[in-house]
Amino acid sequence: MVDSDSMAVRFPSSSDVCAVVVTYEVDEGFATRLARIERQVGGVIVVDNGSGEATKQMLRGCTDHPSITLVLNAENSGIARAFNIGIERAAARGFAWVLLMDHDTSADEEMIEELLKVEAAYPHRSELAVIGSGFHDENTEASQARVFAAVDSWEEVESVISSGSLIPLASHAVVGPFREELFIDYVDVDYCLRARAKGLRVIRTRKPLMLHSIGASTRVRWLWTHKWTRNHSPDRRYYIARNDTVMLREHGHYVLGLWALKSLGRRVRACRRIALYERMKAAKIIAVAQGWWDGVRGRMGPR
Repeated sequence: MVDSDSMAVRFPSSSDVCAVVVTYEVDEGFATRLARIERQVGGVIVVDNGSGEATKQMLRGCTDHPSITLVLNAENSGIARAFNIGIERAAARGFAWVLLMDHDTSADEEMIEELLKVEAAYPHRSELAVIGSGFHDENTEASQARVFAAVDSWEEVESVISSGSLIPLASHAVVGPFREELFIDYVDVDYCLRARAKGLRVIRTRKPLMLHSIGASTRVRWLWTHKWTRNHSPDRRYYIARNDTVMLREHGHYVLGLWALKSLGRRVRACRRIALYERMKAAKIIAVAQGWWDGVRGRMGPR
């Protein structure tokens, strides 16, 4: 006779989760945000991407806890490399899940509990690649959370942002590491698209579980209307332009070189927004043009 307990499906607990937090020149509020995450998980790995000595000293102070491991990279090797370092450490320590977090994301107190509830309720648990967290953008009125009135507490999506993503390491072994040559921007999109190409699923909570800002968004007045703009730095504008072009080339379904024209149209619209609403116009527009051209010719790595 088979023991019914041996056949029971095991659901993950918070102790199975390791948070991987990537930092770079953190602000004074980081210690509070880190403590809120640390209380919810079995362990934390903080990977710093080449910050200055002042930030390193702060990190040494706020990571002085048995459950927290601090990794100090000598230089900024990109967010994908930092994620991969953290995930490798988490796997070596025997964790089954990782939660990816940016240093400026503020998690809710029940974030992990809510994510694990979604995982337990999801009907295709063995096919999960990523559970993304719905969020409010603290600098705008925008939200990636949906009205919490549907029957299901999740929605199937094409991709989610990396911060707030809960990833089972069993699925991660199938998808493969984050793509380091992208450096930053579209690292999460590429991962989700590769996962979906392998038959895995990407979902996001309908309920907002964190505060997260995309860029340094501001609202500007234009004639009788108001517009939002992200105010990304020239370097970020470069990576967005280049990596979006690469995504269109590799994952889009375009005949001949129409992916390049599709990307060019997006870049023109971005430059128009920069010219109308943002500072450092020339530097950003040059960065967009360089990014598009490098994406077309396949030049990857850091700018």
